[in-house]
Formats: sequence, C-alpha cells, structure tokens
Amino acid sequence: MLLFLWAMQTMSDTIVAIATPNGEGAIGVIRLSGGEALSIVNNVFRGKDLIAQPTHTLHFGKIIDGDKVVDEVVVSLFKGPKSYTGEDVVEISCHGSGYVLQEVIRLCTAGGARMAQPGEFTMRAFLNGKLDLTQAEAVADLIASNSSSSHKAALHNLRGGFSSDLASMRDELIQFSALIELELDFSEEDVAFADRTRFYELIDRITAATQALLLSFSLGNAIKNGVGVAIAGKPNAGKSTLLNALLNEERAIVSEVAGTTRDTIEEVLNINGILFRLIDTAGIREHTADLIEQQGIARSRDAMSKADVVIYLFDSVALVEDESERAALMLQVAAFKDAGIKFLLTANKVDLTDTGSVLEVMRELGEDVLLISAKKKDNIHILSDALYNLVAGGGVNTEGTIVTNVRHYTALQNVLNALADIKKGMDDNLPGDLLSLDIRRCLHYLGEITGAVTTEDKLDYIFSKFCIGK
Repeated sequence: MLLFLWAMQTMSDTIVAIATPNGEGAIGVIRLSGGEALSIVNNVFRGKDLIAQPTHTLHFGKIIDGDKVVDEVVVSLFKGPKSYTGEDVVEISCHGSGYVLQEVIRLCTAGGARMAQPGEFTMRAFLNGKLDLTQAEAVADLIASNSSSSHKAALHNLRGGFSSDLASMRDELIQFSALIELELDFSEEDVAFADRTRFYELIDRITAATQALLLSFSLGNAIKNGVGVAIAGKPNAGKSTLLNALLNEERAIVSEVAGTTRDTIEEVLNINGILFRLIDTAGIREHTADLIEQQGIARSRDAMSKADVVIYLFDSVALVEDESERAALMLQVAAFKDAGIKFLLTANKVDLTDTGSVLEVMRELGEDVLLISAKKKDNIHILSDALYNLVAGGGVNTEGTIVTNVRHYTALQNVLNALADIKKGMDDNLPGDLLSLDIRRCLHYLGEITGAVTTEDKLDYIFSKFCIGK
C-alpha cells in the first residue's frame, strides 16, 4: 500500500519509534504521536499522572512492566495542537541500551501503538498543517547537514524562508487572476478590472525572482552534496603532495618515482562551510605498458569527466623548458572546454623556476594560472580560495533562499516557462480566458513546491527517504 494512502487511512493510529540513531549511547529517545500517546505511556509510567500535566513539561519517573522496573526515564509532553505533528506527542528519554529501548517499544506496542513508517511523524505534521512541503523536506536536509552552509540553508527553509518567498508570488498572481476572471463575467460590458501595466511589472518581478532562485541551485547543490574535485595531471606533477598540502596531513604516498599513485584516493576538505571531495588521481600519460597503470589512467579520466571541478596540475619547470609540454597542456585545456568541465590550471614546483617565465608562457597561451609549491605549501591558500570562489561566486549568503532540491528546481523551471507564456499572451492580446489558463498553470507549479498542489506518489517519494522516528 502506498505510504500516503496508508498514512491517510491510519491517521487515527498512535505511532511509536526510536528517534535516536542505532547503537548504544548515554541516552535513547522513543517518540509517540497520536490520540492515545498520553494514555499508553501513562499506563507504564510510575510518577505523576501524565494526563493531568500541562503541555511542554518534563517528568521524571520509571517505566514498569508489571512489578518489574525497566528503566528510570524522563518523559516530555507536547499536547496537540502545539506539537511537532499537531497531535499529542510524548518522548521518553531512556538510557541508551538497545535492550531497554526495545523493551519500552514492546510495552508501547502492547498498549496499542504501532510502529511508525519512515517519515510518518513529519508526514503527519504536513497533513495537519504544521509544516508545508518545503519545510518538511528541510527537516530531512537539516538532519543530513554536514557543514555550516548546509545547516544554515536547511534552517532557513525550515523556518519558512523559501515558503514565504513562494507565498508572496502566489498571492499576487492569485489577485490578478481573480481580477481577470472577474472581467469575463462582465465581458459584454467591456470592463477592465486588471491593470495590464501593473501586471507586466508583476510578471517581470516574479520572473526575476524565479531566475535568481534557479541560479542559486548550482551553489545549493554544492552546499547540500559537496563538490567533486579531481586533482589531475601527468605523472610526478605533485598531485599526491598537493592533496596532502590541502588536507594538511600525510594522506597520500609521495614518491619521486612516476606512477606511484595507481588508483584514486578520496578525501573531504571543508572550505568556508562548503565540502569539497578531493580525488587524487593516477598520473595521465599517453603510453605505458603497465596494465595496472593503464587501469589507473582510465579511472583518472573517468574521475575528471564526473568531477564538478578539475585542478589540473603541471610541472612549471617542464612548461618553461619543453615546448611539447605546452602543446600537451593546451590539448588538455581544449578537451576541458569542449566537455564543459570547470578547471583550474595550477603550476606546481614554482620554487624551482622563475615565476615570471611561467606567467609569460601562460600569457602567450592565453590562459590564467595559479602558481604553487605543493612541497613547500606555498600559495595553497590561494588555490583553496580559487576553488571556493569558482563554486560560490565570491561568497555564500545563506541568509536568503538557496535552492538545494532538484524537485524545487524542476518546478521553478516550469514556473519560469509559464511566466514566459503569460507575458507572450499579454503581448499578443490574448483574451482573458486563455490568459487565465496560463496563470493557473503557473500557480499550479508554485503550489507543487510547497505542497498546496500535490500527488500521492510524490509525497510517497519525499517521505520514504526520511528515517524512522522522524
């Protein structure tokens, strides 16, 4: 049975689940929600009468099974509708023993609760009007946040920042749609209620806001999922040394022998709140008889094609002294540009040559370059800053709305297309009934984002990705 239909049919059930991660810990929390949550817990709790206690209070006592004490606990009461789900919610803070938690769950299910489905608590919050769909999704994003930027973006959406932006757009469109449809009722009298000039201004304003949200997605995706960065180049260019320098630890084996790195090595670097997944690749050269090295080179090319950014590292000494090195570099640059890959050309070992000569060669080639010495850790901060600016465009403003969700991005693209159709219809002087259809289509796509317009299968997909207990 679909999760949404299941949730609708079982809204009267009281549900229970462990809300803390698996494994032993100091504390484990069990959450119940539903009309019988208070009475179910009250029947196995020895302390105050929970039903008589006010909402948003804590109570110390014991969970008992007949005459046996299972654990000493603290019970938190959140009576509906002033609770996360809008129903009566009880949370039992036990000691974090797996045995204790399962015993308390057993007593709750014996008392009439059933085990919750993944995301069912948050789905109930959505169905009871406590959260809209963007806020519900922000709950999952907040739980999964692994950097300050992803945390701030999720918190902004959870607090209704994105919903507020969309609600403002919808309200203004609805007002004009109502005026246009009112004109249809008076069509024989040729009366105009909707000011077309103001409507043009509104469409332009909403279009600009929608475009700004769409543009934020590349940054939002980086904040949410991290940025894949392949460190690539010829053998012995210093890729492993650079990885170690960026991480400030000896993670990769460094050797003067070319081809030491045979496989990709992945590590994570946090730069100003954005996670960069650094991939140290095997050195790329055109001819080698070593089968293992050939496989490593193939994986390096695959890593470059899949990366969000490539740091292409080359030997600055070889660049200055060997013309064939310059030709090979330009071939690689052309390949990056043809494939649409973002890249940073990085000249390594500048401590061994004249930096002016390196810059002069790169000017002749018409390409920008970063000058570093991975071994001496010179200018590594400049490379880090360049990586960050390439992704963040000079800064991350998580105070405003940043689109981090593919579903939201797709719906916003549909909104933008619908707005273009509305404007074209106005340019072509379409009658109000046809113009009204385009406005309704735009409102539909805006409503899809917040859940004002939705389908059961979409809700199933969204909430099935939540953990049990949330």
